[in-house]
Parts: sequence; C-alpha cells; structure tokens
Amino acid sequence: LVHLFAADGGAHSIATIDTSVAGGSNIIVVRSVGCHSTLAAGLLWVLLLRYRGFLPLVILTLLIEPLLREVSGALKPIETVGVAPGAALNVWAIPVLSVLFYLALCPAEGSRP
Repeated sequence: LVHLFAADGGAHSIATIDTSVAGGSNIIVVRSVGCHSTLAAGLLWVLLLRYRGFLPLVILTLLIEPLLREVSGALKPIETVGVAPGAALNVWAIPVLSVLFYLALCPAEGSRP
C-alpha cells in the first residue's frame, strides 16, 4: 500500500532511489503501481487460509517473486543511496522459502499418497 499511497511511492523513502534527478517523477509513477502487489497478497491470503491444498503454490509464488527481483536487479541495476528492504531480505527469503516449499511438498507422516 505504501507504493500506492505514499507521495514518493516508496521510491525514495523505502528503496532509497534518488528521485530528484531528471525523470524522477517517472520513477515514482512506475514504483507507485502497487495495485498488483496488493491484489496478489490478498489472493495469496485467501488461498492460504481457505484452500490449504494450495499451500505449495502459494509458497512457490512467494519464492518466485524475490528470484525475479534478483534477476531484474542484475539485468537492470538502479543506483540507490542505500539498500532497499526488498534487496536486503532476498538473501533470507529465497533459502527460507525454498525449504518451506520442499516441506510443503513432503507428504505428512502417516498419510498415504
């Protein structure tokens, strides 16, 4: 919701991107399109809470997102003043979500396939 409602779309206040440069308002507009994240989060919560059989899909979706962020950052780096929380958390999110995804695919003990 910060990307949607914050004046700078979180570009400077969170991601530490210098938006005072030429074209800075374009950066803010691109970063402000937070509707897709809000909708995806809502859908994932519904799947997680109501349709527990989709747990591996939810975890896989959450795993793919930071992986794609890493690829995007490597292919199209952007200069920032500091480290954005998303970039800092990728180091932890990817291995943790990988383990959770593996565990979600493992059958429960005592259950039959």
